[in-house]
Amino acid sequence: MRALITCVLLAFSLNSLADIHDELYETAGWTEQRSNFNDALTAAQQRYKSSLPPAVYQALVTNSNKRFAADAMDRRAKQALRQSLDDPQPALEFFQTPLGHKIVAAETLAARKEQLARYESGLPRMEAGSNRQLLIRHLAQALPAAQAGAEVSLALAGVAADSLSQMIPGLLGGTQAQGLLDTQRERLQQQIEADLDNTLLYVYRNLSDVELDEFVTFAQSPAGKNYYQAALETLRAGLAVGLSGADIQTQQGI
Repeated sequence: MRALITCVLLAFSLNSLADIHDELYETAGWTEQRSNFNDALTAAQQRYKSSLPPAVYQALVTNSNKRFAADAMDRRAKQALRQSLDDPQPALEFFQTPLGHKIVAAETLAARKEQLARYESGLPRMEAGSNRQLLIRHLAQALPAAQAGAEVSLALAGVAADSLSQMIPGLLGGTQAQGLLDTQRERLQQQIEADLDNTLLYVYRNLSDVELDEFVTFAQSPAGKNYYQAALETLRAGLAVGLSGADIQTQQGI
């Protein structure tokens, strides 16, 4: 009887922990950002339509829709968040605060399709005092923003590579396609880092210096470091970075 009670209590404990991870996923804006990404993907697909042969374009759309299906992205991302973040409670408590809500709102707004279209040619140059510039520099060092941006680009490029491989067998055989993508990771990160401070100044422009300081404090704390390290793994998993089209089909049972 005691063993049975112990098992029941353990089951409730594990279910509670899973619920906390799911709650963090929602509170920190992952669902909204996945929706933003899918909007951007649709826009990218439309841009390719006039420049690719119909068969290649259809392969691109089919592959990208499979890889970035909303349910599959959420499932992969949530699993990665559970595996890479042992204690989600501190991050959940931070994002549940008024400042946390304000941060998530700023981040999701910046990634909406109308904002991306508006600033396709570049963000406006942001003016800031020395104290705010220093806070933004600290934030840029604490957040994996450049790495995240590179992974998004690599994920999109990976779809194109998969499509070409299917249309022209042997063109990018074996692991060659992924190897070509991996060589671009450092270059992409360098490009993003070159203008990262201005990007963060724009995204968090509505945060006061006091709020920005509090954000930096969280991001630099052990709990913040654990969360953002897990967040990068969550992003990679959601985008299926490093997975081939065959891997995606296996995961989805296709």
